[in-house]
Amino acid sequence: MINVQDFIRNYQEAFGTKAPLPLLFGYSDQPIATTTKIGGCFFKGLNEARNGVPVSLSAEVIGCGGGKLYTGFSDMPERVPKFVSLTEKYKKTPEMVKDYIDSLQMQRAEKTYLNFIRADKAETFDNVDGILFYATPDMLSGLCGWAFFDNNEPDAVVSLFGSGCSTVVSMTVVENARNGHRCFLGLFDPSVRPFVGRDELSFTIPFSRFVTMMDTMKECFLFDSHAWKKVKARIEEDN
Repeated sequence: MINVQDFIRNYQEAFGTKAPLPLLFGYSDQPIATTTKIGGCFFKGLNEARNGVPVSLSAEVIGCGGGKLYTGFSDMPERVPKFVSLTEKYKKTPEMVKDYIDSLQMQRAEKTYLNFIRADKAETFDNVDGILFYATPDMLSGLCGWAFFDNNEPDAVVSLFGSGCSTVVSMTVVENARNGHRCFLGLFDPSVRPFVGRDELSFTIPFSRFVTMMDTMKECFLFDSHAWKKVKARIEEDN
């Protein structure tokens, strides 16, 4: 059984004590926090979780139709394909948008709340679907290398088209449900960029993969590697 405090201790030893701690996210029948309605992109509300105040999303809390869709709280609104294609101009045709959404194989959420909590505020990994890192290029170097350490598959780490909520939540939740190994780079979507740091992307690990990565973490270059020590020093300087 993975212990949260053991993970934090290893993570801070590897990335430095100034590296931001990741958010754990997963569904529950009861909220872990009282969160007011978030107008527009719900990533603006996740800044509270990053600052140590847990966030509980639901169909009532999320104000964005796409956000409700990609968290599994609603079916696809009829206007989404045309909006994404003709207004946002992220895909050439509405049909391409629909095909993309169908390909995600999302399921409706079986529970009412999707909780985000910073690792040091969590007692256990119970009900966690994924781990979300807000990462600079230097941090991504470490996170991707860790994911590649024991996995030669070409999709060990992938970057796929999608909104911030789809690349962080939808893909990770689906991957965890199928006990998959893929980790995801995200937050390339221009619509989400104003709500995250200009030098940040997301790196999400489904819990199914996180379990095996924790077993090999201290064996990889993140510990006792001359090259990584230089990168770690810069991470600590930047934070």
